[in-house]
Amino acid sequence: MSRPLFSVKILLYLLLSIYGIVTVIPFLWALSASFKTLAEITSGSPNFIPQNFTLDNYRQIFLEEPLFWRWLFNSVVIAVSTTILNLIFNSMAGYALARLKFSGRQLIFFLIIAILAVPVQVTLIPNFLILKTLGWLNSYQGMIIPFMVNATFIFMMRQFFINFPRELEEAAALDGLNPLQIFRHIVLPLAKPALAAQAIFIFMSSWNNFLLPIVILFDPEMFTLPLGLNSFKGQYISYWNYIMAASMVFTLPALVIYAFFNRYFIEGVTFTGGKG
Repeated sequence: MSRPLFSVKILLYLLLSIYGIVTVIPFLWALSASFKTLAEITSGSPNFIPQNFTLDNYRQIFLEEPLFWRWLFNSVVIAVSTTILNLIFNSMAGYALARLKFSGRQLIFFLIIAILAVPVQVTLIPNFLILKTLGWLNSYQGMIIPFMVNATFIFMMRQFFINFPRELEEAAALDGLNPLQIFRHIVLPLAKPALAAQAIFIFMSSWNNFLLPIVILFDPEMFTLPLGLNSFKGQYISYWNYIMAASMVFTLPALVIYAFFNRYFIEGVTFTGGKG
């Protein structure tokens, strides 16, 4: 390895290390604060090690807050349902756009590309009015059904299937499989990298969603965790000790999902950026 190339590599590792440290410091502070008293957090002391270590914050949210478990249940139901439905429908749409020949295919693809340019904030009021008309405000279906497909991941799956080896599908067709059977038994099992990348992004987007729930959920029993955490903030005082403890619980599922799908993640992101 030449000396300039080695120097660039060292500089790159140094920059990445600094970035990693800067990224992890807020998480470590939040983890530390979850074991502190409110007085210690608001004292302004920058210490990472709690001076008065306590589990009362976790005890409060798990045992004293009557709706915490309901908020957690709501978040799990909505995030898991949204992720599963997206995996099914985005994959089917992507496969159809990549492989099937039908009238209007290009027009549909261009419409999907156009949707990618529309900010989610622009669709917030129309979504609210539609859900109100359907009577789906403050409900699970109102949080799940409008978001069971995603234009970004339809495009991503299309890119994946365009690069998928046609020989495997042709061999399956010679064995008598129809397009749906080919998709179910041949294509999907080999699409794990793309599905894993899609699952991580969709789950975390739904799990962290705050804007939509605050618009369509009114009953505290229907709140998701991000919206429920907001209830710990009052007009005159914010219970940061409870917020930090609940945030740690809130972060754990996302970390588990990423750890579970991590081995497919990089491969999926790389493989879906192929030719158009």
